[in-house]
Amino acid sequence: MNVSKLKGTGVALVTPFHKDGSIDFKSFRKLIDRVIDGGVEYLVPLGTTGESVTLTKDEKRAVLDMVVEVNEDRVPIVLGLGGNNTQEILHTMEDTDFTHIDAILSVSPYYNRPSQRDVPARTGSNMDAETTLELAHDIKNIIGIKEASGNIEKAMKIIKNRPKDFLVISGDDTIALPIIACGGDGVISVYANAVPKDFSEMIRFSLEGNFDKARKLQYKHIDMMHAIFVDGNPAGVKGLLSVMNICSEFLRLPLVHVTKPTLNKFEAMLAG
Repeated sequence: MNVSKLKGTGVALVTPFHKDGSIDFKSFRKLIDRVIDGGVEYLVPLGTTGESVTLTKDEKRAVLDMVVEVNEDRVPIVLGLGGNNTQEILHTMEDTDFTHIDAILSVSPYYNRPSQRDVPARTGSNMDAETTLELAHDIKNIIGIKEASGNIEKAMKIIKNRPKDFLVISGDDTIALPIIACGGDGVISVYANAVPKDFSEMIRFSLEGNFDKARKLQYKHIDMMHAIFVDGNPAGVKGLLSVMNICSEFLRLPLVHVTKPTLNKFEAMLAG
């Protein structure tokens, strides 16, 4: 694929739920249209922000079908497809229709804490820059990394030594601008669920080298970007979306919604 299609802002879509835990497809449809209309470059359904580990196979298929249906090929789709059972992931890939899917975002295996030679995980052991670069140079269908370590120095090492057209994408909203300033290619954003227009504009300004305009938007939203992670993800962004009347705050266990003081903080910040 043309990797330039994945430069800019990808939004890690939440999966809205009703109070009884069933998927709220009406709100999901509204959310998809809203982020596309807000100018994001691509969609990332069924990642960790989408609570994919709590969804059944049938629910995952229904979520993906809705994303494809509502999107109507307007923007690329990067499908979240990963886990700690490699063989099961391979079977899922065999059973998945990739007709309207442009790429896969595969989380490093969690819980198992594999070594660097296996597939290390941010969730158990951090993937070294050297490991990323080895994979980038040796395996041509690995087209980029969502770098979520929060380590700017590590991101720069990857950017400096990566092969041509290998994407380095921030996995952290708050440091997306500095990673782009170092030569990165964009972000897979949680915050863009709620504020797609300003956030995607900030990323585009950064990619254009217009950091004066980018910084204005960064600092306009930086406090809220921090606030949505105080009680965890995706609880925070779902709480914000509920205050904005976009979807409910409901999650599936073991996750729980944000505290009332956090919701009050969201309301005050939006009002101010």
